Amino acid sequence: EIRNSKFDFFLVAAYAKILPKEILQIPRLGVIGVHPSLLPKYRGPTPIQNAILNNEKETGVTLYLLDEKIDHGEIIAAAAYKLDGNETYENLMKKLAELGADLLIKTIPEFLAGRLRPQKQEETKATYTKKFTSDDGYVRPEILEAALTDENREEAKLIERKIQALNPEPGVWTYAKALANRHMRIDGEKRVKLLEAEIRENKLILKKIQIEGEKPTNLKPKN
Repeated sequence: EIRNSKFDFFLVAAYAKILPKEILQIPRLGVIGVHPSLLPKYRGPTPIQNAILNNEKETGVTLYLLDEKIDHGEIIAAAAYKLDGNETYENLMKKLAELGADLLIKTIPEFLAGRLRPQKQEETKATYTKKFTSDDGYVRPEILEAALTDENREEAKLIERKIQALNPEPGVWTYAKALANRHMRIDGEKRVKLLEAEIRENKLILKKIQIEGEKPTNLKPKN
């Protein structure tokens, strides 16, 4: 049906599959992709999560022409976004969606008028992301317990960033025995989701958890 119609361009956002060549060739100006990173950095399915996990100071949105490779085509426009380290996946996704919409509104008229010249990506700077699994969200109990009780800022920050980046999916979790020092009566073999946390005096402070089979619980800070 679309082969028999005339299109100037297609627009693709948040679509996890590679479009076949016969689709890419239908619109006269090509297919514009919206990607939440500054390409060629963080190609693939999880650029937002990786920007948080790697403590990046800047990320952004890129508009590019789709080809048959992953996030590989020529760049039409890009916009940067400064990070302060407090972002979560959900709020950063929303900010980048708004940034991408604004960039599209500004860019498409210029693109249609032929006033923009797409630029090839620098392949030597390309990095790739993967889809995260539940295993990626696992925090070993002894590591979590150390971050909660010792002044180990490096370990605490790593766990905090994991909580910020990997919730709500695939989620960050541990076994309840890691929380024994908090005087919680939990079966040590139960899973516990780590939903919110912060760093205070170089220690990890858990603010919200969800014990297996129960509803999320807000934790009161210790005096």
